[in-house]
Amino acid sequence: MSRRYDLAIVGGGIIGLAHAYVAAKQGKRVVVIERDTRANGASIRNFGFITVTGQAQGSVWPLARRARDIWAEVAAPAGIPIEHRGLLLTARYPESVAVLEAFMQTEMAEDCALLTPAQLRALHPNVCARENKVTLWSPHELRVESRTAIPALATWLHDHWGVTFMTATSALKVAPPTIETSRGRVQADAAIVCPGDDFNTLFPDCIAKHEPTRCILTMLRLADPGFKLPAGIMSDLGLVRYEGYAALPEAAALKARVAREHSRHLAHGVHLIIVQSADGSLVVGDSHHYGATPWPFAAAESEALILNEFRSATGLTPPPVIERWTGIYSSAAKPYFIEAPADNIRLVMVTSGTGASMSFGLAEHVISSLYGGLR
Repeated sequence: MSRRYDLAIVGGGIIGLAHAYVAAKQGKRVVVIERDTRANGASIRNFGFITVTGQAQGSVWPLARRARDIWAEVAAPAGIPIEHRGLLLTARYPESVAVLEAFMQTEMAEDCALLTPAQLRALHPNVCARENKVTLWSPHELRVESRTAIPALATWLHDHWGVTFMTATSALKVAPPTIETSRGRVQADAAIVCPGDDFNTLFPDCIAKHEPTRCILTMLRLADPGFKLPAGIMSDLGLVRYEGYAALPEAAALKARVAREHSRHLAHGVHLIIVQSADGSLVVGDSHHYGATPWPFAAAESEALILNEFRSATGLTPPPVIERWTGIYSSAAKPYFIEAPADNIRLVMVTSGTGASMSFGLAEHVISSLYGGLR
């Protein structure tokens, strides 16, 4: 089999699909080569929470802002419902309040607000734990249902933008104008490789110099609590995990307190995100464990700690768990990296679990770099 395209994209997760969209909008003939019959990795095993506020200033944050805008642009035409918008981050410690007050002085706090307990109760009486001293409100986030949004996006790219999908196909060698696959040769003038957590198949030397490892996370779906959440919810633990907060000098005291009082949460990499699906159920997580080949067995303690943080942040008894799953993504010191093994090849890896949040913004940068460098 021999076909001719302007651009071949290896990887049909959200990073690959975002690059396909940006390239197709520029009139490129695009083929996406995906080893599974459909996206089945980290892109569908997450919250679908496009997180802007709290992302690392100067790197991820501007990409997330742009990605959020493009998600909002493509959602309706692609038939992807936006389940809810915004973020409420509840803070129960004085040290957390200090971090949020410092955050409000940065450019990243544009259009955000700090709500007193009385203000939060008046607006959202179902998420008012008595311990909360202040709550950060951000209007910037939006939430989609990943497991349906990713397939819908792929279908739309095929039907509306003419993107070709070769599924159940492994890319064996990428050397444009020829890409060798398990189903024959594909002809393309350029290629973008988005390998997810596959460090060994394509350009392993380029990947190895970034010293990536893998992160396995555990997540839960809880039954409908009987009310509608006003937004996604996070807690104090997010302030020591998300660099937009954690990099502030004021975060040092909070990190010390969390290390003293929540050592088990830290040991399991637990922080809290709660989002809601169209059927009312809640997606809640998560924990993080790292290794070159992460152990596939999840400790019950991780789930107990997640649910404990749910109680602390919301003041609610967690509804019954109705579903559990794990996901694996690549992790490294930097949140992402881009390599150029050749002038007409780009290797793109998100190594921070923020693929959905930065995908489209990153894709615009990569496509501009690729075609700005090709003559």
